Amino acid sequence: MLQNLQSLLVPAVLERLVLVVNHVLGAEPAATARLVPHSGRTIELELQGWPSLLPRLPRLQWRITPAGLLEWGGMEPLAAADLGVRVDAANPALLFARALAGEPPRLAIAGDAQLATDIQWLVDNLRWDVEADLERLFGPVVAAQLGRMGSALARGLRGLARGAVERASRAS
Repeated sequence: MLQNLQSLLVPAVLERLVLVVNHVLGAEPAATARLVPHSGRTIELELQGWPSLLPRLPRLQWRITPAGLLEWGGMEPLAAADLGVRVDAANPALLFARALAGEPPRLAIAGDAQLATDIQWLVDNLRWDVEADLERLFGPVVAAQLGRMGSALARGLRGLARGAVERASRAS
């Protein structure tokens, strides 16, 4: 039963994640322009040390499309990746807390140098303008209110995450 749920849930979550990432990429022409020259190349994310108690994740591979967007490779592995990105995921809760605190994960990157440079530029410069998306859906007044509420919630979560990271660092 759990295996069936995972086989349905994981692809659905990853496909939606790709939609969100592509939405953010598509909103910034400079971002897609950086990826277009890499069309057809693949990126693989490896979560090293993933706890065995958690559901096993499929290979996380994406192919860059001719439009400069990403396409998830599916449950079956693609060819060897042009760029490999490894993240220490031995403690997923700490990794998530650090991300909420605005601390990027420690990455080990191997592969195509120009693709690595362009991906690093995207990580450093690309941001999702959630409030602009909300404004298109709900209008400027509601979007501004939702934006303020979201910002307050995010500040609170970042504060909690920073505290968790500090406690974890002291315990190490």
